[in-house]
Amino acid sequence: MTKFAFRLLAAAAGVLALSAGMAQAQDAPKLSYNVGVASDYVFRGVSQTDENPQVFGGVDLTAGKVYAGTWASNVDFGDDTDAEIDLYAGFKPTLGPATLDLGVIYYGYVGAPSGAGYANTEFKVAGSVPAGKGSLGAAVFYSPDSFGAADEATYYEVNGSYPVTGKWSVSGALGRQTYKGSGDYTTWNLGAAYAINDKLALDLRYVDTDQHDFGKLYDSRAVATLKASF
Repeated sequence: MTKFAFRLLAAAAGVLALSAGMAQAQDAPKLSYNVGVASDYVFRGVSQTDENPQVFGGVDLTAGKVYAGTWASNVDFGDDTDAEIDLYAGFKPTLGPATLDLGVIYYGYVGAPSGAGYANTEFKVAGSVPAGKGSLGAAVFYSPDSFGAADEATYYEVNGSYPVTGKWSVSGALGRQTYKGSGDYTTWNLGAAYAINDKLALDLRYVDTDQHDFGKLYDSRAVATLKASF
């Protein structure tokens, strides 16, 4: 982790801890866990596992409107990088009918070659509002020094979800990844999730981008994910 990223996370943790102490002192912290497998690890329309299966898991701590957690997955970038480990924290205030999400995310990589510059930090501003039985949302992610050779990067997204039945739900998103320089692309996904029980869910999703010329990792694909939450 770079000194810059460490300071950002330390500062975020301090602010969140202060907020929790002042505003949510009455809320007991709660831990939750998740683990799963997928046919591919797709992040913003791009395969992170060279189109191979994914195994992932995470731990989340919540206290009222404050949260923090970590998440890990295997990756394959064609070098010695073995895994991605993320750290994140945030605050979810409400503003009228809207639920906001203000957070910071650190993306770390195990085994990354020296000088690859994979590790990066993003700041997140997101929100959602009820839409009938479903919800509509939007988000902006900003990184001052993004993945690899990329400099500044911003990702914009609009999304929505709707419960069809007690077991089935549908959701989708449209996003635009921009960089300072070249490499911009648009991505979208549409899928359905089935709650097998109160802990296990299956998600089937179509994912695509508008830049197949960037290589096979940007091609359209169908992804199946099985996730358990505790």
